[in-house]
Amino acid sequence: MRSLTLHPRIAMAVYAHPDDADVAAGGVMAQWASEGCDVHLVVVCDGSKGAHGSQTKPERLRDVRRAELELAADLLGVREVHGLEVPDGDVTNSDQLRSTLVGLIRRVRPDVVLGPDPTATFFGGVYVNHRDHRETGWALLDAAAPASAMALYYPEQGEAHQVSWLLLSGTHEPDVAIDVASTIDVKVKAVLAHHSQTGDDAEGVSDVVRGRASQAGRSLGLSFAEAFRSVELAG
Repeated sequence: MRSLTLHPRIAMAVYAHPDDADVAAGGVMAQWASEGCDVHLVVVCDGSKGAHGSQTKPERLRDVRRAELELAADLLGVREVHGLEVPDGDVTNSDQLRSTLVGLIRRVRPDVVLGPDPTATFFGGVYVNHRDHRETGWALLDAAAPASAMALYYPEQGEAHQVSWLLLSGTHEPDVAIDVASTIDVKVKAVLAHHSQTGDDAEGVSDVVRGRASQAGRSLGLSFAEAFRSVELAG
């Protein structure tokens, strides 16, 4: 593991559900935005099934989570949220999704793209990575390497663009960590903005977020960090 410092001009985060980016990379997104980076967030799913109880109507939950997403994105300094509105559970690494992501990458033209590592399936014998996360990750990898950079793939989606870096979160093989000490408080606030997911235990959620960020940075002597599997596509 090594410490990584990047100063992208434009960055894009691509995640499945409305709260995923804040949990996985909210500190990095806030840090880059504070430095003047144009941070774009792509949310594939509509969030309509993200509740354990059966009393909440999906349409109502979708609207609640959209409002939470807007608040969290504003806290992080995100320039634009691109919601693809796929119903929860219906994400597939389809030609349609890859085409859409290629189009967004070519329009936004990010230097760095953040997203979930689709190879991570089981966590500690207690958690199975959500199918939406895995399918989003595979679609993102296929869109960024090589489709968005090669003009003959999806020519209707605009001029080809080569992403320089992929940073994959939720990975079993992190090789870089980015210092987020200056933005950990913002990350906590953004995560807590998703009240439908975090509930009323703000102190407990804050402790978990800070604890994970502390663990991510410990081996490098960083007080708080976010860890990623890195792929440098262009020097």
